[in-house]
Parts: sequence; C-alpha cells; structure tokens
Amino acid sequence: MIDLQSFYKDKRVFVTGHTGFKGSWLCHVLALFGAKVIGYSLPAPTTPSLFELSGLKDQVTHIIGDVRELEHLSSSMNTHTPDIVIHMAAQPLVIESYKNPVDTYAINVMGTVNLLEAVRQCDSVKSVVNVTTDKVYKNNEWEWGYREDDVLNGYDPYSNSKSCSELVTDSYKKAFFYNRDIAISTCRAGNVIGGGDFSADRIIPDCVRAVQAGKGIVVRNPHSTRPYQHVLEPIMAYLMVAAEQYNNKELQSSYNVGPDDIDCVTTSTLVDTFCASWGDSAKWEAVSNANAPHEANFLKLDCSKIKKSFNWKPKWHIDEAIKKTVEWSKVYLDGGDLNICIKGQIEEYRVCKL
Repeated sequence: MIDLQSFYKDKRVFVTGHTGFKGSWLCHVLALFGAKVIGYSLPAPTTPSLFELSGLKDQVTHIIGDVRELEHLSSSMNTHTPDIVIHMAAQPLVIESYKNPVDTYAINVMGTVNLLEAVRQCDSVKSVVNVTTDKVYKNNEWEWGYREDDVLNGYDPYSNSKSCSELVTDSYKKAFFYNRDIAISTCRAGNVIGGGDFSADRIIPDCVRAVQAGKGIVVRNPHSTRPYQHVLEPIMAYLMVAAEQYNNKELQSSYNVGPDDIDCVTTSTLVDTFCASWGDSAKWEAVSNANAPHEANFLKLDCSKIKKSFNWKPKWHIDEAIKKTVEWSKVYLDGGDLNICIKGQIEEYRVCKL
C-alpha cells in the first residue's frame, strides 16, 4: 500500500465541501501530510462546526463557493491547478432531502455535473474521487452486503440523488475522459461517526447533545442496522484510492468503503456502546414516530473489492470508534485543545497496525 504521507506532501488537492464534518477531517489529514489544500464550499453547515472550532480557515486556501455555480467552480479550479480533486460537497441528510428535494437534487446531481465539467476544463488534474454513499443501492433489506455491481436506485431523494451522481460520473468517464491521463473513481461509504459532527438528525450528535443537556437520548429506529465506522476510515480510503489511481489509471472504479461485518450493528447497540463509553449515567429510550419518513432498516456493504485491489482493511472497530468520538467530545465540552486531540487521533490511526 502506498505511503500516503509521502505521496501527498506538496500535492495540490482541491476539496469540495471542506467546511463540512467529513471535509474538515479530510483537510486536517491533508494538512498534516503537507499537502496544499484548496477548499471550495459554502460556509460551514452547522453552528458550531469542526471547521470553525479547529481554525481550518488558516490552514487551507479557503474559497466560499457553490457547486451549483459552474463558472465560479471552474475558474477557481483553473486558478489553483490542482493535481487531485476530492468531491465531498453534498446535501447529506435523508430527512432534509424529504423537506427540500429540489435543493438536494440540485446540489448532489448538478453539483457533480459541474464538478466533472470543471475537471474537464482543467488540464492539471490527474485523479478524482467522487464521494457518494452506501445508500446508492436499491435496498432489498437482504442479509448480505451490497456489491459495486448491484442495482443503483436509492429510495429517498438523498439516496436517489447520490445514485444519480454515480451515473453522472460513469457517463463523464466514458464520454470525456477515456482518452485523457486522468483517473476517476467513486467511493460509497457507510455511516460515519467521530468528533466534531454537529449535524441534526444523526444519532451520535444527538447522543452528545442529550448528555450535554443532562437528558435521556431519544432513539428513532433502535432496530435499524447500519455499517458504522470512524470518520478516519473512509477519509484514509478516499486518499488511498486517489493516490493509487494517480499512479495507475487501471485502478479507477467504484469502491465500497465500510466496516467489517461485526461493526454492522443496530442503532440500539451503537447507543448502548456510546452510553457505556460516556459513563455518568448516560441512558436512552426508544420513541416511535408513525409519521416519520421512510429509512432503510437493514443495510450492509461488501467491501471485498477495495480490500483485494489495495490490500485495505478497516483499523478501528465500533468500540474504538465510539471511544475516539467520546474522547473528542469531552475535550470540546471541557474547553480543551481540539487540534491536539485531532492530530493525536490521526497519528494513532496512521500508525495502528492491521
């Protein structure tokens, strides 16, 4: 496997969605590796935000921009001539997609079109990773994991728009990039957890907010099974795919990025683990809502392809992922140094042996 720290030193990396939760962690990793990061995004989507709290604005080239605006996106990319593009800008929430489906499709579908069109007009780019989701698949609620060649047909507007993003990427590859020295892949990750996620309607942020307020944790779907992983797992996988295909275009493809089967757990198990790790009498209760919009009950990924192609394996199981999330959250709530915590966790992950 390629040494990512050596590879990314002095590389110019254009990151869309860098002010978001995952985007901020990605930028921290790249900055630690010595990359020159150009971030293009709307302002941070939450208050507070990991981007603002950790001072990332001073560590990257920070461009406020909307992926729905092709001219600005393209000019920004051409001005900074990146080697690598990682596309993370998205409307990422299922429930929000029911409230605002038009915006969800505009950002997730036309945003992808505009990103790839900007890449088409920028000769410096050699490697692109489009980050999508495990929810791109037509969910049959079956027991085995979905593979990359299974049917793409997400149910809700968020999931479906990401399915469309995958199809757009495949079309652009075949129509415009087949004869260019550029590799383009999509990565389909499972549910991520980690310090600094302040999003609404996500289970771990809801847990932190509840214990911070001294309240019981409310769980909507305790029996839903999801592939949970620490945010550093997919982040490092995206960087690995981008680096490996930079050197070998034959590796461009679509890749599932998820945890091992033992870490595909129910929401109740996840929250039990959180409460045990947090301590201080943290507790939860299930609350049913008959009017809640549809969400999948069972979803799991088959990650054989990325494991075989790159000898990749996840490093942190669910207990460790929760432990690191709780560690970060307590540093934040106690007013500690978040950057020391972030850098420490990145280094712990990097040197962790499989």
